[in-house]
Amino acid sequence: MESSEAVARVKRKGQRPVVGIIGNSYLINGSYPSHSAGTMNTAAVAEVAGCMPLIIPSDPRYISVEELLDLCDGFLLTGGRPNVHPSEYGEEETPAHGAFDRGRDAITLPLIRACVDRGQPFLGICRGFQEVNVAMGGTLHPEIRDLPGRMNHRMPPDGTLEECFALRHSVTFTEGGVFHRLLGAREVMTNTLHGQGIARPGSRIVIEGHAPDGTPEAIYVKDAPGFTLSVQWHPEWNAGNDPVSRPLFQAFGQAAAAWAGGWRPAAAARSA
Repeated sequence: MESSEAVARVKRKGQRPVVGIIGNSYLINGSYPSHSAGTMNTAAVAEVAGCMPLIIPSDPRYISVEELLDLCDGFLLTGGRPNVHPSEYGEEETPAHGAFDRGRDAITLPLIRACVDRGQPFLGICRGFQEVNVAMGGTLHPEIRDLPGRMNHRMPPDGTLEECFALRHSVTFTEGGVFHRLLGAREVMTNTLHGQGIARPGSRIVIEGHAPDGTPEAIYVKDAPGFTLSVQWHPEWNAGNDPVSRPLFQAFGQAAAAWAGGWRPAAAARSA
């Protein structure tokens, strides 16, 4: 789509930039199939990023990557209990790999690669962070806490939401890197609610943040023309007030707004 057509589309709809929030498959009460995404994701997109949230039923039986790319201006790759299936990075399934959502795998992995190529923005969170690594050819550890010298990064089994999403460890960023510049600090405090993590980084994956035990926590895709920041923690929690979460979502919202307004890598190159 040409830039002028994109601008006309946004003006015609009179809408904020549209951010597709990747949903997960769930069984309600153990029997009723559904697609859903946490309210804190929609709140962060609407109230902090300044975009219109749209929950995506991530299943190729109902949608296609091509339709999503045309419909949305950016994508929030959410966390979720199911993990990326290990066959997506060349490994056999084991009990340690946990539950899966193969429909989501079939949508998000090609979607990420298409966004990287096009320059269309996405923000990866927790499972979304892991999806970005796998989409770019990387691998995952099935259980971080089983590795020598690693801490338990999983969500506490009990407690209120406030207690589960409480800040639990620091993340240190590369001096002068993208995250350091965006957040204005080399070290920040984050929550942690994940079991898996990056084993081998994928092609073009740049790791810019680590937990104290060495676990990768912040990445982007090298030489991608658009916004590709992804984090292993959950910045959607308290996004409007947290000094780490707020600039992440604001920067993502600005990238989505630029895409909605007609910015494309080729157009940017012509105007440079």
